[in-house]
Amino acid sequence: MTVQLNHTIVAAHDKKESARFLADLLGLEVSPQYGPFVPVAIPNGVTLDYLDSPGAITPQHYAFLVSEDDFDTIFDRMREAGLTYWADPYHRRPGEINRNDGGRGAYFEDPNGHNLEILTRPYGSGG
Repeated sequence: MTVQLNHTIVAAHDKKESARFLADLLGLEVSPQYGPFVPVAIPNGVTLDYLDSPGAITPQHYAFLVSEDDFDTIFDRMREAGLTYWADPYHRRPGEINRNDGGRGAYFEDPNGHNLEILTRPYGSGG
């Protein structure tokens, strides 16, 4: 049996704005609204389906494995947007990137407080 993650729902105060934020940073497209969801398709076949949620949002963590070249492009977009970024998930090392497993990684927040991450090497892959 093959198991693959197909989609996950991402709570947002403004689903269209949040989907656009992620898509613009990662160089992806926002798909047409499907029911109450605004999907952003990730190239590996998973979609993040943004859904308007009233009230407080519990922040989640979403990590995106990218190539070295894509890291540079995305990181440039982050800096151009004036986003604060950190080298660690606890946000104790602002303005730094990490070099875990011989790659590079950075954490940043989306408009809803979700903790997003870009990394070039999977954790535990050595280095």
